[in-house]
Amino acid sequence: MSNINTEKFHILDHPQIQHKISLMRDKTTISKEFRELTAELALLMTYEATRDLPLKEVEVQTPIALAKAKVLSGRKLALVPILRAGLGMLEGAVSLIPAAKVGHIGVCRTEDKKGVHDYYCKLPVDIAQRDVIVMDLMLATGNCAIEAINKIKQAGSESVKFIVVIACPEGVEAMQKSHPDVEIFCGALDDGLNEDLYVVPGFGDGGDRIFGTK
Repeated sequence: MSNINTEKFHILDHPQIQHKISLMRDKTTISKEFRELTAELALLMTYEATRDLPLKEVEVQTPIALAKAKVLSGRKLALVPILRAGLGMLEGAVSLIPAAKVGHIGVCRTEDKKGVHDYYCKLPVDIAQRDVIVMDLMLATGNCAIEAINKIKQAGSESVKFIVVIACPEGVEAMQKSHPDVEIFCGALDDGLNEDLYVVPGFGDGGDRIFGTK
């Protein structure tokens, strides 16, 4: 990871995260199980990525006595999955942060897999006042994630984190070159890209495996 800024890149090594990623890699894991694992992973990874949320002290009346307690303070959150594979992560993240607003960005690779095709963007109207968590299953070339975060920043957001299940060095380096301020939370850093620009060993096409389209 010599060219990766490790201050902004975190591999989440929690045993439950690593176990679930291993199950997702298995080609015999069917779509139903893959979807369930994706949602479970998203919850765990969002939990880890929100460790630095600010707190404030309040007083709460319990059935016994008055207690000093802590609640979240500061800006609200927005969750933005990158379509289509990132959509599988939304359920788990929302279950942890039910008050978050949700946006959607549709970006896919061009036929030669070297460029991106932008086909959908719908963000909360107050996105500029929210801390944004962008989600996707894989970070391969990085082009789709970079374009998605471009759109979020163009909408006014200055606070963006990126959660991805599997990444490769090429994608991380490209992301950090384009968006050095964005923290990346990753489940596994794989070897690299093959000649077809797929992550190796990876787990195949995440969208196809979630939705059973191949």
